[in-house]
Amino acid sequence: MNHKIKLFFFVGFILAALVACGPQGEKSAAGEAMTEGQTTGVAYNADLTTSVINWEGTKPGGSHYGTIRLKQGNLSVDDNEVTGGEFVIDMKSIVNIDLTDTAYNAKLIGHLMSPDFFAVDSFPTARFKITSVSKLQNPVKDADGVGYTHAITGNLTIKDVTKSIKFDAAISVSDGKVVASTGKFVIDRSAWNIKYGSRKFFDNLKDKFIYDEIG
Repeated sequence: MNHKIKLFFFVGFILAALVACGPQGEKSAAGEAMTEGQTTGVAYNADLTTSVINWEGTKPGGSHYGTIRLKQGNLSVDDNEVTGGEFVIDMKSIVNIDLTDTAYNAKLIGHLMSPDFFAVDSFPTARFKITSVSKLQNPVKDADGVGYTHAITGNLTIKDVTKSIKFDAAISVSDGKVVASTGKFVIDRSAWNIKYGSRKFFDNLKDKFIYDEIG
């Protein structure tokens, strides 16, 4: 049987100099990479045509948003519970969907793909490997009323740097189908050596910095 899952993620990239406030969302501190063990259960492959990672970048007076696609991915399910999973993100698939000016759109995406940010020619993929999944005893809802059922911990690899992160997700398993989605969560990009405009690496930026948090 060909099991498939639909996945929806929300992450953000801070694209411009921010001076008013940082990104909003669940804070996910980057820790040391966790041991990756074997998982049990049936493997559900990601439906690459419907699974999507949404990103939003904010700056004073506005924001930009778009998507990134998965290259491949799977979740392991045992007795209707997710036990693990791994996702490979195609970093060359970054697109912006709000800018109608073709030249500006291309400039923005080119900057994200450049060595200033994700250096996609050298690091064409990122990876997220689940290391633990726990059911929330008291499911929580975000500001939009979306209920999250599980806490997920995993190793996120960007630019060959691997750190452990944790976030809440809504996961449902029924009739041989799995749907998983995350809320908006915030990570510190400097932990993955994304240094452009970071105050942690440059001390003379004054108000021309970009927040280290990705949200």
